[in-house]
Amino acid sequence: MRTASGAGTGRRHGAGTARLEREEAQTPVTAGPSTSGDPSSSSSVQNSVVPELPGFYYDSEKNRYFRLLPGHNNYNPLTKDSIQYKALECKRLRLLEEEEKQMKLFIEAPHVSGIYSCLLAVVDQRRVGMCSIDILKILMLVHELKVNCMQRRKIEIHSPDSSVAGTNNFKIIVADVACERIFTVNDVEHGGCKYGIINLSGLGKESLTVEMYDNLYFTNRKEIDLECCAVSRYRLPGLTRRVLVTNVVTGHRQTFGTSSDVLAQQFATQTPLLYNGCRSGEIFSIDVRQRNRKGQSWKATRLFHGSAVTSIHLMEAEHYLMAADMAGKIKLWDLRTTKCVKQYKGHHNEYAILPVHVNEEEGLLTAVGQDCYTRIWSLQDAHLLRTIPSPHPSSKDAIPSVVFSSRLGGSRGVPGLLMAVKQDLYHFSYI
Repeated sequence: MRTASGAGTGRRHGAGTARLEREEAQTPVTAGPSTSGDPSSSSSVQNSVVPELPGFYYDSEKNRYFRLLPGHNNYNPLTKDSIQYKALECKRLRLLEEEEKQMKLFIEAPHVSGIYSCLLAVVDQRRVGMCSIDILKILMLVHELKVNCMQRRKIEIHSPDSSVAGTNNFKIIVADVACERIFTVNDVEHGGCKYGIINLSGLGKESLTVEMYDNLYFTNRKEIDLECCAVSRYRLPGLTRRVLVTNVVTGHRQTFGTSSDVLAQQFATQTPLLYNGCRSGEIFSIDVRQRNRKGQSWKATRLFHGSAVTSIHLMEAEHYLMAADMAGKIKLWDLRTTKCVKQYKGHHNEYAILPVHVNEEEGLLTAVGQDCYTRIWSLQDAHLLRTIPSPHPSSKDAIPSVVFSSRLGGSRGVPGLLMAVKQDLYHFSYI
């Protein structure tokens, strides 16, 4: 009888504790003395920095502190992570709603399209010497207008195997040189990744359909680097604190020891140089014609970031290099002077390996942050033109992967941005 009584007492006590926690969680604690009778005093309190109290969070709308519940509590838990996620999700939904309103205004307002036509006319006149207006300023205005008028539309993915399309989440998409197709890396349920190819030939102004073909090859590697191998006869397997360069024609191998892991690489096309971005923040180039030597004497060019370099992009003339790091810094380097000439602000990254995408033809830089927002900058003046929220709720496994091209689908393709997130593919028209 004592044992049964003790168990009942424990249940009553547990229920009372849970009930007490719920009551305390909903019990507000004022941030300070009441100021409802003095509007000016209330404004000063809201504008001041609110101190953090251990075990409580501050609700700015209600001007109150609320108690945080333990993270393991499954009944209406109030944790810092859940509160932060809720705030970010509200911001994302609000931005999506604002974008929809802007698109409706652009479609319904004929004067906006008229301004756009006038800008293009001025550009054409300036090119033939009929107008003295600064062409660069006009082009920047055109780019900004075109970028902000890009409208999101979902692409229908077809596949010869009906069980393939829409069954696995996209991890990475990479376009080929002609942008006729994109290579995909998808997560699979049992772990690892699966490769595939999406043919963009069906992507037209009227039709938004593409064909997806699956590769039966599976791998446990989470990342691939297709750009290095696509433009060079050399192959680059991933190694720890080493760079192994293999000539795929002769089979000759060279190994270069490094003091830090290499996270990003790209070959030059005009010179036999391989550029490497390291976890230490260093960027260096290797002349692949020379033999490996002891020490660091084989490093031709050396640049330095303050954090791990996650992506590098060599510009077309190969005088400049774009680089991004884990501190969210995106910098344009002059390789002749080894100095940073531009910095593109607003990118968000803390620890992920995220690429940057440069389109010199349109003068745009695109990058997806760890916060799942896609940002587009002007290459010319580093101005942030647009921030695009993800169509899906933000999470670590739902960071969008994007491709931007002036000719999606080949030489007669449509310009725009492709965004792959979760199991969906979207097209943002750029016209």
